Amino acid sequence: MVKLIQVLYKIKLLSPLGLYWFISSIYKSGVNLMLLLTMAEKTYSNKIAIVDENETISYKQLLLQCEKLSIIFKENYQVKEGQKVAFLCNNHASLVKSIFAASRLGARLYLLNTKMSNSQFNLLVDKHNFDLIIYDMELRSYIEKSKYNEANILSYHPSLPSINNLIHKKMNKNYKIPRSSMSQIVLLTGGTTGKSKEVTHKPSILNFLNPFSTLLSRLNLLSHNTAYIATPLYHGYGIAILFSFIALGKKVVIHDGFNAKKACCLIRKHNVEIITVVPLMIKKMLETSVVDLRSLVCIASGGAKLNPKLVEEVFGELGDVLYNLYGTSEAGLNIIATPQDLKYSVNTIGRVIKGVQLKILDNNKEVGNGRIGQFYIKNKWSMRNSKSHWIKTGDLGYRDHNGYYFLSGRTDDMVISAGENIYPIEVEHVLIKHPLVNDVAIIETSDDQYGQTLKAFVQPRYNENLTKEELVEWLRPKVARFQLPKDIVFVNNLPYTPLGKFDKKQLK
Repeated sequence: MVKLIQVLYKIKLLSPLGLYWFISSIYKSGVNLMLLLTMAEKTYSNKIAIVDENETISYKQLLLQCEKLSIIFKENYQVKEGQKVAFLCNNHASLVKSIFAASRLGARLYLLNTKMSNSQFNLLVDKHNFDLIIYDMELRSYIEKSKYNEANILSYHPSLPSINNLIHKKMNKNYKIPRSSMSQIVLLTGGTTGKSKEVTHKPSILNFLNPFSTLLSRLNLLSHNTAYIATPLYHGYGIAILFSFIALGKKVVIHDGFNAKKACCLIRKHNVEIITVVPLMIKKMLETSVVDLRSLVCIASGGAKLNPKLVEEVFGELGDVLYNLYGTSEAGLNIIATPQDLKYSVNTIGRVIKGVQLKILDNNKEVGNGRIGQFYIKNKWSMRNSKSHWIKTGDLGYRDHNGYYFLSGRTDDMVISAGENIYPIEVEHVLIKHPLVNDVAIIETSDDQYGQTLKAFVQPRYNENLTKEELVEWLRPKVARFQLPKDIVFVNNLPYTPLGKFDKKQLK
């Protein structure tokens, strides 16, 4: 309760009137995402809430449209508690409105990756039996090529039934929706082609107080007004940040797909102060226009490992504005590195946030400082469909004597060469420091003598000549003998997934 009071005070809701709104909203609507929007509207009514390619709407307009949309979903599409509503959408206001409206009805919300294959979409349809799908017109082929024959609505269309048209329908103003606290958010992890894993989160004010208050303090979010979410909202990182920004009454800029040139223009046009990105986005924007990024005071990077050279480049070009956020779809946000932490070490992912228990296990035994093992995490805001309270992350790493955490890759990344454990990320961190190397990725490869060895894919800096022999000789005194890659391949570009992670499957 003390933590709740502190957070309510920070976001200007701790007043007799504010508390009355809070309690009456729960009594009227229940605990769902619409409660978050209702409270934001009470405080920030006429402030701009969402800006996208199609519209600019205030918090008051957003709430009214979401309330109307929830009635339409219930009356016209029979959405009710426990039903499954899927969203196959890129970032735009119609997606945001639909998420809030469906949550108000107690539906289970499925956020689908728009880069998945048709076969994976078919598997999801067969497995989950969605009651309603809201989708973008350019993604219509997913539905047309599947067996799905239930209700569906377009996000945008000039004339067909779509979210942008439905919100202008005349409705019965006296229509009342029963209170509901049953809504859940379901993230589907596991890549864009393979079998997905279901991760369920239930909206809970008390459970999310620790990560929310940590974002406020460590990223100094209360001091800034305009935020740009460049990451996909269907990803856990993107949707969590959206809800945080809505609660704080920020002006939230979103865009249908990431393009570095467009992103730089949006930052300059809206004088964006906060941006959420994956590391690849930062790199592309710096290459496009550093001048356009001068308004940024907080670059929140997550979803993939930060390149040490990129950290130094951001500090050199933009100052102390870079933050590294570590979390998983299953366990949520758990560790944050501030600019000061990254100056302590460009490789650190930071310190755990309050409320997180993190243990490092090797062969089911907890290890001490400096020893590598798998991260196991326990907190109140992790997924709710797990049998265990401890989440096995699949990430390898260690903690140093000052309490800072470092990643050593994924459990399936570890290479055993002649009995030695090798973590490719450690060699990547060294190779990227070469002045003529622009990017690098390392994978394992089979070897008749040692079982496995390393193979490095190196993207040299533009118009630079670099040979394998020169790179090996430069690397030799900096790593152990068994860490030296057996083969080095020079490439023009390295493959990344849509979420900005190295696509090592393509390299293999």
